[in-house]
Amino acid sequence: MRIKICGLSREEDIDYVNEAGVDYAGFVFANSRRQVSHALAMQLRRRLDEGIVPVGVFVNALCEDIVALYRNGVISIAQLHGTEDGEYIARLKEASLGGGNVEPIPVIKTILGDELPKGIGLSSQIDYYLVDSGSGSGKTFDWNLLGSQHFSKPWFLAGGINVDNIERAMSFNPFAIDISSGAEKDGVKDLEKILRLVTVAKKGNAL
Repeated sequence: MRIKICGLSREEDIDYVNEAGVDYAGFVFANSRRQVSHALAMQLRRRLDEGIVPVGVFVNALCEDIVALYRNGVISIAQLHGTEDGEYIARLKEASLGGGNVEPIPVIKTILGDELPKGIGLSSQIDYYLVDSGSGSGKTFDWNLLGSQHFSKPWFLAGGINVDNIERAMSFNPFAIDISSGAEKDGVKDLEKILRLVTVAKKGNAL
C-alpha cells in the first residue's frame, strides 16, 4: 500500500519521511497551521529523497502559482481541495506545459466522503481522487460509504487515519493512504508514528 505524509513544514519532517521511505510527501500552500511558503517548500524539496513524490496542496489557488512550483521542480502533483471545476483543471494542465515540462501536471481532486457518490466527477480531467472528511479536519467520515463506490481513477483515502485505524482504512483498497495529523505528536510530525504507519502500509503490500 502506498502512503503519503502530508503537512511537512520542517527540515526534520523531511528527514523523517526520508528515513521511513514514504511514497508521497505533501506540502500545504493553502491557509493552514502547516502552510509553507514557496521559498520554504523549495528548501525542503531539495532535502527530500528523489524517490519520494512531492505533492502541493492548494485551495482555489491561482493557476500561475501552481505552475511556477511545478516548473521549478518543487512539486510533481497538484492536490486541489477547493471548488476547482473542470474548466479550472483544464486551464491548469494547459498552463503547466512548457518550461521543460512535456507532460501536464497530474492532479488529485478532493471529494468529501459525505458527498459520495455525487462528488465523483471530472474523471476526464483529473488523475486521482482523494476522499476526505474535510481539508485538514483530522476526522474520519463514515467509511462504510466507500463500499458501494466505483472510482474511475486511482484514489487516496484521507481524514483521521492513524496508527489505530490504518489497517481498516487499507481494507477499502485505496490506491494510497494519506495521513497528516495522525503522524503527529503535540502538533508536529513524529518519527516513531511515521515509521509505524509506513511499516503497516508496506506490510499490506504483501497481503
